[in-house]
Amino acid sequence: MKSQTLNRKIKVLIVDDSAVVRQTLHEILSSDSGIEVLGTASDPFIAAAKMKEEVPDVLLLDVEMPRMDGITFLQKIMSQHPIPVVICSSLSGGGSETAIKAIENGAVEVIHKPCLGAKKFFEESKIHLIDIVKAASIARLIGPSNGRLSYRPAPKLTADAVLEAPSNKTMAEKKLSMVKTTETIVAAGASTGGTEALREFLEAMPVDCPGIAIVQHMPEHFTGAFARRLDGLCAIEVKEAETGDAILRGRALIAPGGRHMLVKRSGARYYVEIKDGPLVCRHRPSVDVLFRSAARYAGGNAIGVIMTGMGDDGAKGLLEMKEAGASTIAQDEESCVVFGMPKEAIKLGAADIVLPLRSIAEGVLAQCFER
Repeated sequence: MKSQTLNRKIKVLIVDDSAVVRQTLHEILSSDSGIEVLGTASDPFIAAAKMKEEVPDVLLLDVEMPRMDGITFLQKIMSQHPIPVVICSSLSGGGSETAIKAIENGAVEVIHKPCLGAKKFFEESKIHLIDIVKAASIARLIGPSNGRLSYRPAPKLTADAVLEAPSNKTMAEKKLSMVKTTETIVAAGASTGGTEALREFLEAMPVDCPGIAIVQHMPEHFTGAFARRLDGLCAIEVKEAETGDAILRGRALIAPGGRHMLVKRSGARYYVEIKDGPLVCRHRPSVDVLFRSAARYAGGNAIGVIMTGMGDDGAKGLLEMKEAGASTIAQDEESCVVFGMPKEAIKLGAADIVLPLRSIAEGVLAQCFER
């Protein structure tokens, strides 16, 4: 991993065939004192020539471009001179499958770029875009694993905006979360690097595993394709969540991009509710929203898992789960793409145990047997 000193700026190269997008991204990223835009390129051939002069810390890459598409260029970069790449593409219709392919070929993150109004979108998403670039800059590539490229590390609204504060719980709700059931559910959250981390986690799950509710920070229109991809790889069922979907054994529900997901309970049955709301910890869906709802409605019947990601979304929610009687697990630094979210949870004392990615599924199942 490249060392980032306090005085060293993150160097970014922007590759997009739209002059408006290049200019807008340049202005937004340059507005942050910690980022330096080395330059822009309208296609991969121009970008390759610029990279011979100076290699950037992060490459911001479009997919549909003249002379060479972004996925082909990504494959060439990863095979010849791997650096962190953030794909910035229009993700509608079949484009979502393209985004999945980008992740499989080593992209650190994917940003949804609308077909129309891209300039306005980027201006409104300034903080999120800068956060993604900073997260990508501290991800270190360690080479392909089973044909896949993997990584190692390197003022907010709270969940109260979506889920009422704990002090507002009714007595019935408090009693409901405390009542033990025969079913255990898992609430898991991840961000940067989470797509491949979740794949490894879910692929290790047997068909009779506890029901799982997942928040992965992802753009709208991406989560459906992501869920379908995992459904084809895993023994368990994986689907993009809809309101009313039951959290069942052998099933994982993934929060749809752009909407929050909450755990709810009716009798002994757990289900999810999908709802709109403000950004929480700069995200929608938010891990904190999921974890706080699990603390409220599942309590000691839940297991919380916080995985790789930038920032602190989920840290306070995981602590609430622990305080409500849930078992809690954080991914360790060595196996994280970015040791941000787990680190903040560990600092708060929210994690009962800290495990490498390869052991998290086993850890979850072990907790189920102990209950």
